Amino acid sequence: MPHITIDETRCKGCGLCTIACPKKLVSLCEAPTNLGFTMAVFSGPEICTGCALCAQMCPDVAITVFKEQKP
Repeated sequence: MPHITIDETRCKGCGLCTIACPKKLVSLCEAPTNLGFTMAVFSGPEICTGCALCAQMCPDVAITVFKEQKP
């Protein structure tokens, strides 16, 4: 099952990934990180297609996409 990870030390909360995700699985959290940014968070891994549009849009290379392993 595809999933993504978001590096909180790189994410500055610009929100571009939230716009890029066609399934709207990335949103900005309400609580700021220890650096003062509202970090992006991933939800709904069961419907993620692994398209990687969120990672392509991220200007800080904070998102890594892990695609489903082929049998």
